[in-house]
Amino acid sequence: MRTAVVRVDVDPLALLAPDQLREGMATLGGLAAEHGAEVVDADLAVMPTNRRQVEVLIAGDDPDELKRTAVDWCVTAFGGFGTRPSAGVLTYVSRGTDDDAQGVLAGLGLRGEIERTATENGWDIVRVTLLKSDLRRVPESRVHTALEASLNCEVHIVTV
Repeated sequence: MRTAVVRVDVDPLALLAPDQLREGMATLGGLAAEHGAEVVDADLAVMPTNRRQVEVLIAGDDPDELKRTAVDWCVTAFGGFGTRPSAGVLTYVSRGTDDDAQGVLAGLGLRGEIERTATENGWDIVRVTLLKSDLRRVPESRVHTALEASLNCEVHIVTV
């Protein structure tokens, strides 16, 4: 399963005092830990008022559900102070796994077979088999670049 980084603006109107921001972060960290997630440590009180975003690391594949979950936790942690947290950008942590490759393909609306081979000098080559019809919708160069960036290894695309 992939790990998402969900960014949430916890103080869009810049209403919270430093002690409220710190208390909210402590509460959010506890909520996340209870659910097997993590919050990237940040001192929101020293951030510019227009960048009071937290980063919540949550395992899952449904971006909408992950955003809802992170926002719900932030509402619980910060909402009592009169702010309305809102979801920001969602990205994924890449560890170079086959699940990461499948996630990249899914993000492009593709499905494919992944085969990984280790070379003699310890490097991996990942062979991705895709349908030719899929590559009419998404350029092969875009797929190739996204996979190499996510996997940090050599990628060969084969079409059938």
